[in-house]
Amino acid sequence: MSSPRFRALPHLLLALFLTFAGTYRASAQGDAATVSKAGVTPGATDGAAAPAAGGGDAAAISAGDALFKGNCAQCHAVKDKVVGPALAGINKRRPISWLIPWVKNSSKMVASGDEYAVKIFNEYSKQQMPSFQLSDDEIKSIFAWVAAEETKAAPVGDSQQNLAKGEGVGQDAAGAGGAAKYVDILLIVLVVVLIVLVVTLVIIGNLMRDVLRGRKDLDGRDVEILEQRFNWAGLYRSPVLRGIVGVLFTLILLYQGLQSVMAVGLTQGYQPTQPIAFSHKLHAGEHQINCSYCHTSVYKSKSANIPSANICMNCHSQIKTESPEIKKIYRAIERKQPIQWVRVHNLPDLAYFNHAQHTQVGGLECQTCHGPIQNMEVVYQYSALTMGWCINCHRETPLNTKDNHYYDNLVKLHDTANNGAPFTVSSNGGTECSKCHY
Repeated sequence: MSSPRFRALPHLLLALFLTFAGTYRASAQGDAATVSKAGVTPGATDGAAAPAAGGGDAAAISAGDALFKGNCAQCHAVKDKVVGPALAGINKRRPISWLIPWVKNSSKMVASGDEYAVKIFNEYSKQQMPSFQLSDDEIKSIFAWVAAEETKAAPVGDSQQNLAKGEGVGQDAAGAGGAAKYVDILLIVLVVVLIVLVVTLVIIGNLMRDVLRGRKDLDGRDVEILEQRFNWAGLYRSPVLRGIVGVLFTLILLYQGLQSVMAVGLTQGYQPTQPIAFSHKLHAGEHQINCSYCHTSVYKSKSANIPSANICMNCHSQIKTESPEIKKIYRAIERKQPIQWVRVHNLPDLAYFNHAQHTQVGGLECQTCHGPIQNMEVVYQYSALTMGWCINCHRETPLNTKDNHYYDNLVKLHDTANNGAPFTVSSNGGTECSKCHY
């Protein structure tokens, strides 16, 4: 008489497991979807505070770190030769009075016949170093940071180096991705165990039925329970079930239709094939090239420009010159034709958007809108870029009003009317129609 209970047990376990797995998987995916903002430091000279002359204090070294990544890391490293020489020991080889004019205008120093400048110029295949519009204090802070890096202990391995410096690109995203991978493995193992358990219970249930059928002391009720079968035909003919299935089917069709209509014009996830296989994961991720080095107007202009071929040549005139992809850049330069990059992110003409307002003034990270760009082999549109998406951001993002007296009265009025609620972008009119449509 216990066999019907055994037959119901696998279904109960399966329902409980699926509920647990669905909840756990959703939680894991939510964690994995968190976008890491580490790795690609936004801003160049604008974002770094001017250090004091002499540049030996922590603030100067920190500013030098940002300036080096924004201006120098593409061609120089402290202990390794890249495009230009390694900078270890540069403070001993040359005085700061020589380094400042060299950074500002190396061509002028070479033309003047400076012995060391000419030597470096000839040693590196007469590759001209760009001139940098940096102040004396900013240049001093860069070399103060170089001196500080020289004193650090040599790392045992690349992975330990990244951990020691805290420079692992996309570590949070990578950790989340690794966690999601282990969750997948765990779910697969649990599903296999569940299948084995269900099969075992079915076998046990059949054996128990066979044993009970051989007993002679069962009454009519026991025999009826033992021999009962699920009435699939009756279930199929049930008008209630047919009604429920019909309603669900209609709701699903309406939902899918509504989603299709709402998705007209949306390009989230768009990932076109580019004419040259450029990897942001390699350049912005592994090599930590600052975004503003290639997209030079990202902190200065209404739009973030697409880099021209000459920017690529700053490095690739000497690096991977035999690569088939790099040769495409050479051909574009020889033919005096721009590279036909395919645009990924495109807002409608009816919407006004200022890139510098968000990056330089608002201080937003590149990953806030573009996602984990430092992990992308091929760039795709990460965010929806819809009006609702922008408005939600304006409603949730606090406005930095510290030490800005323009906002003093506005903040006081806002705090009085809203009982101390955060002063967000929308509090400053960031959700008014005329802000973006005029």
